[in-house]
Amino acid sequence: MAVSVKICGLKTPETLDAAVQAGARYVGFVFFAPSPRSVTPEQAAKLAVSVPPGVAKVGLVVAPDDALLDEIARLVPLDMIQVHKVDDPARIAQIGARVGLPVIAAAPIACAEDVDAALRLAEPAQVVLFDAKPAEDATLPGGNGVSFDWRLLSTRRIPKTWMLAGGLTPDNVAAAIALTGTRQVDVSSGVESAPGIKDAGKITAFIRNAGVPRL
Repeated sequence: MAVSVKICGLKTPETLDAAVQAGARYVGFVFFAPSPRSVTPEQAAKLAVSVPPGVAKVGLVVAPDDALLDEIARLVPLDMIQVHKVDDPARIAQIGARVGLPVIAAAPIACAEDVDAALRLAEPAQVVLFDAKPAEDATLPGGNGVSFDWRLLSTRRIPKTWMLAGGLTPDNVAAAIALTGTRQVDVSSGVESAPGIKDAGKITAFIRNAGVPRL
């Protein structure tokens, strides 16, 4: 089975096109103002119209209120919603129901107990995203370029669809896939030339090194 790649934090037509042309299965738009990758719902709507069928458009939100969710749902033709910094499974379910979309529940991982907690959190979600736990003083819940010990997943049977994130780059993605057995990977800062600035060459290299065949 081929690995599916998600390129997150896209902001420009050029890098969005690079991700699609290289074979990304998911493209992500960040709706979190403190992030250097943030876009407004209006900006994301303009980008989303160029995404071809078969490539899932994912909106990333961080502890969102209902007003933001309603604005995103009204303006942006998304296929999935990715939720960070929500630690209540009931709220995860509410978010999915409110926007009418499948949910990717992101969970920070640093130890084996965190994997168990992630699975409990993501029970109402369609996908669980295992991401590196940020430092205590980090301002962003993800996209920090740090990884966790992938061996925490190498011997686990994950009873639902899952995705690996955190510190992935073109140089280490093949090793991460081999060690964990993941069939889905998510990258943001690992394909940038500077925070928030995606690099088309790195996007293509990441997708190739993940084992996605050329289109």
